Amino acid sequence: MAPAEYDRSVFLNCPFDEEYQPILHALVFVIQDCGFKARSALEAENGGEVRIEKINRIIRECRHGIHDISRTEPDGLNKLPRFNMPLELGLFLGARAFGAKAQREKNCLILDREPYRYQKFCSDIAGQDIQAHGTHPDRVIRAVRNWLASALGPSVLLPGARKVAERYAAFQEALPVSCANWHLDVRELRFLEIRALAQEWVGENPP
Repeated sequence: MAPAEYDRSVFLNCPFDEEYQPILHALVFVIQDCGFKARSALEAENGGEVRIEKINRIIRECRHGIHDISRTEPDGLNKLPRFNMPLELGLFLGARAFGAKAQREKNCLILDREPYRYQKFCSDIAGQDIQAHGTHPDRVIRAVRNWLASALGPSVLLPGARKVAERYAAFQEALPVSCANWHLDVRELRFLEIRALAQEWVGENPP
């Protein structure tokens, strides 16, 4: 893929259930609003592609990655936690450590609910810059905006985190109307749909 596309692609490794939806929407919006592109394994529904191969491919195509490891509780059915997020974080860090030159330039942001909570279940990532979001979209927006601003360097300026949060609130207010225009249910938006709606809003409402 083109270097510019690689440099602006952000792999999202996070839960995708209904409970997490407010955080997911905030993540997708802030990525798009900062001029990057949100990517996820959910964007490609190809039954002929093995899931782990799809994840590896998308990780390979993204310089940046956001990894939310906050979901570690056992589920109600199997009494076991889901390890998809730590696994995908490991794949991303492995690509950075052992990949070709472009892969070694990967940049990641690790999110959790509380500071230092990760030390109880994933202590090997101690030393990484881990941000706590407390399940608040505004804190997610601040963490991601500041991280992406650092990735762009001092020669490129982004609107401040407070401004991006205000824009996200406006996007959320407009979302039901946007969904109605496309005959979509706001409660059942797929990843590609929320990304497209965020991109449409950003295009119509420049900072």
